[in-house]
Amino acid sequence: MSIHQVPYSRGFFARAGRPAAFMAAATARLLVLLPPRRIRRILSFLRRGAAPATMAQALAARQAVVATSARCAGEGCLQRSVATALLCRLRGVWPDWCTGVRTAPFRAHAWVEAEGEPVGEPFPAGYYRPLMRVAAGR
Repeated sequence: MSIHQVPYSRGFFARAGRPAAFMAAATARLLVLLPPRRIRRILSFLRRGAAPATMAQALAARQAVVATSARCAGEGCLQRSVATALLCRLRGVWPDWCTGVRTAPFRAHAWVEAEGEPVGEPFPAGYYRPLMRVAAGR
């Protein structure tokens, strides 16, 4: 996946949310070791029955994961995106989980989207071409 030049800011968030965010980051750490098709299959199973996440819900989950895990705050876009999706699922919602590429220069990246926009990312929608997506049930 792509490497960000500057790590994301690991801001402060409430203590009550730390155990869930830590659990999501730890679970994501194990999931990202699997082949892509198995990650997609597991995430597709987990998203069943969840409502689509709003931008605010997905951003709050992403910020909690980044504040909890140094790996998610840095170069681990795949782990960060999976952990964000898992934390959203623990809260009863699901963002669109995506992996994709851009060609000039070549970069691969993983991210979550809500309401059709990338959540907390420094690039606009359409910057990366999605190759794999686990969309929220509509």
